[in-house]
Amino acid sequence: MFSYTANPARVVFGSGTLASLPDEVRRLGATRVLLLGSPPLAGPADRVAESLGPLLAARFDEAAMHTPVDVTERALKVVTENDVDCVLAIGGGSTTGLAKAIALRTDLPQIIVPTTYAGSEMTPVLGETADGRKTTQTTPKVQPEVVVYDVDLTLKLPVQVSLTSGINAMAHAVEALYSPDANPIVDQFALEAIRLLASALPRIAADPSDVDARSEALRAAWLAGTCLGSVGMALHHKLCHTLGGSFDLPHSETHTVVLPYAMAYNTTGAPDALRRIADVLGTPDAATGVYDLIASLPVPHSLGELGFTENDIATAAEIATAKPYPNPREVTRDGIEDLLRQAWAGTRPAPAEGTKPDLRSLTSEVVESFAATPDTRLRELLQELVRTLHSYVVRTDLTQQEWEYAIGFLTRTGQISDDKRQEFILLSDTLGVSSVVDVLTNSRTPDTTPSAVLGPFYVQGPPETAQGADLADGLPGTPLWTDVTVTDTHGTPVADAIVDVWQSNEDGFYDVQLPDVDGPVLRARFRTDAEGRLKFWTIVPSAYPIPADGPVGHMLDAVERHPFRAPHVHFMIAKPGFRTLVTQLFVRGGDYLDSDTVFGVKDGLIVDFAEQSGPAPDGREPANGWRRLDFTFRISPAPAH
Repeated sequence: MFSYTANPARVVFGSGTLASLPDEVRRLGATRVLLLGSPPLAGPADRVAESLGPLLAARFDEAAMHTPVDVTERALKVVTENDVDCVLAIGGGSTTGLAKAIALRTDLPQIIVPTTYAGSEMTPVLGETADGRKTTQTTPKVQPEVVVYDVDLTLKLPVQVSLTSGINAMAHAVEALYSPDANPIVDQFALEAIRLLASALPRIAADPSDVDARSEALRAAWLAGTCLGSVGMALHHKLCHTLGGSFDLPHSETHTVVLPYAMAYNTTGAPDALRRIADVLGTPDAATGVYDLIASLPVPHSLGELGFTENDIATAAEIATAKPYPNPREVTRDGIEDLLRQAWAGTRPAPAEGTKPDLRSLTSEVVESFAATPDTRLRELLQELVRTLHSYVVRTDLTQQEWEYAIGFLTRTGQISDDKRQEFILLSDTLGVSSVVDVLTNSRTPDTTPSAVLGPFYVQGPPETAQGADLADGLPGTPLWTDVTVTDTHGTPVADAIVDVWQSNEDGFYDVQLPDVDGPVLRARFRTDAEGRLKFWTIVPSAYPIPADGPVGHMLDAVERHPFRAPHVHFMIAKPGFRTLVTQLFVRGGDYLDSDTVFGVKDGLIVDFAEQSGPAPDGREPANGWRRLDFTFRISPAPAH
């Protein structure tokens, strides 16, 4: 069971949304706006003031970090003197905090235009500073009524402010995942915010004008702010409030430095949450993954850089542990002192016990080794193969002994293969890879007959055979009269199409598996007549095991999978101007249709091999009855080159 209360704020998101501000003011029924800003944002604030026109009643540009109460009191005088009925704040956490402080005391509606990624605009949380102490409260009275996100405003945001406020937003998402109030809805917001920020922030550092990265970061800030406003926070936020309110450290920079250390502290208390964060980051350990992300950015990396001294550590730990608060791991003074000492020095936190080594740099090095490959498709295939193989090895924690066994397995697979037996195809078939490739390659034209795997027993150049011939040529088995037609996707017969047919005998063996068989048996090449038809005799196919005496068979034995294929007849249909169709027709009611060992059965290929008696269409009358197969194959035109 969980509960979730949706944020009631109206959100406007996009590019150029500043132009909507006058309409948003009128939507609230307001006519006298107090515009809040700060000197660094004088330009955007001037544009907002101009767009508001007669709706602007007053302007206050003295917003300060940590929302000092004395600044709020000065702003309240402006509210009173100008009969203000709406507060509009443009900027980061400082102007948003001032708007909330005014709303707390006046109940005035707020419109917030964020220019950073801090996310406080989406919360009912207000932190204020007085007499060197910062206090925080949560009340719906400070929840902004409207939030207008304009991506354009962030394009000129200084890079360091962009990055530190982005990590500040990430901190909201991280702590939401191990909050006592955590729920599946907020979890999704949090994980998506972390994913977006981890991707966007390095791109913003490389190119501050990257509109896509800016948009992703702002969207992440919205999500992270929603997390902050929906569930309680923990140790990280408590520490940052302590460091900001009592030591006057800059807000977002402090969040940036402290976050990986707070995560490392809580790893043993919230292993599942930290594991999910690591998965989103693509790293073996969440705390060190965030540390490495921050270390790659041009931002402060230690509390020492922010003016915090080693002598301050004990005092800060005392303040941070003075009152109990929810946290997944017990908060102790010694533990917090250790955390702050690491953050003061900026040393990399130790990964969680049992964490796998971070092999991303090795994978990147190998991928990069193929960067100069002239053939772009070959480069793509090899680089993606490396990424996939490395990921598999890491995710499964592959051991040296297992790797050596795998190499031996592949070696044996090659050694047993020859021109009559392709063990690698069997391996591909039994792992389902052949069927995946088949579907991707041949199943994008829904009006054609479904394709199926080629299998390991196809032989190039089967003997050309006349229509009406009997492929069985006296072999035991139930006679099968086959009458098939080949058409295009519009139903027009395709004449003179080459149709290769092959199948197993009554005992489930192909001719190439029987050393005593002289020449091709149950294998032929036909041509369709002028009406696209093909008629011949054969026998009803049987279910059969794939060769199980080699490495693939040993693999199936080890995992207790059977080696049997459902009974079928193979067809390969080719003609210039058309796509070659490789497929199989399966006997309805046959064994193993629902557990074919190569995953080759498709519903559209299961057909009736109907029981018959009396004379066949060519006049032949088998003594013990016979069966009939009728089917129409539809083939598609070859793609234009």
